[in-house]
Amino acid sequence: MIELKNASQIAKMRKAGKIVADTLQLLRENVRPGLTTADLDRLAEAYIRRQKAIPAFKGYNGFPATLCTSINEEVVHGIPSLRKLQPGDIISIDCGAIYDGYVGDSAVTLPVGEISTIHQQLLKITEESLAVGLVHARVGNRLYDISHAIQEHVESYGLSVVRDFVGHGIGREMHEDPQIPNFGKPGRGPRLELGMVLAIEPMVNLGTYQVKVLDNNWTVVTKDGLASAHFEHTVAVTENGPEILTLC
Repeated sequence: MIELKNASQIAKMRKAGKIVADTLQLLRENVRPGLTTADLDRLAEAYIRRQKAIPAFKGYNGFPATLCTSINEEVVHGIPSLRKLQPGDIISIDCGAIYDGYVGDSAVTLPVGEISTIHQQLLKITEESLAVGLVHARVGNRLYDISHAIQEHVESYGLSVVRDFVGHGIGREMHEDPQIPNFGKPGRGPRLELGMVLAIEPMVNLGTYQVKVLDNNWTVVTKDGLASAHFEHTVAVTENGPEILTLC
């Protein structure tokens, strides 16, 4: 069942989203070679708690950290550790925060120092695909209009979208209905209504779309070992079009 949010609820989600956006901006300013993903996690948790918010991921289904930190061929759900970032890495950072009972969720993929041209393109195309999808988060459109726009943009560059993990509705809970694939035919799925709030998150691979989960039961990697990128925003469907709730 899809829960529609009223103006008061969206206002709370706007505050949660701003905390997440500001946390990611702090991390963007600190990502550099030699830093560990555990260092980033500590920075994020301390900042979120200073805002009187709660890290949404920590303890969620047993996840042990504030951030998901996924490097290079890791797609999503990487666990922060003592692993040091290396020059040329790319790191996807997914962050969530709960404020006044509502969740904000966003992700970015960042370069660590200078990165290869092909990885620059991967980041650019993935971020563009999110922007292309967000445009369709409008009253009266179908859910898969978003999905199709993302897939079409990504595949036009010869890249692939992950099938096994998708976006989701969001509100009081991290994951609510509906699921939002990053692929599909337009004109299908639920009709978008005023008050829907969606976490749209393309995960894009350089090679195959196929992925596998590592033995830690969390970290998802590409099957061919090629790099992956991940961008995400929480967006509300409003009478004036899509409103991104996770902007700085």
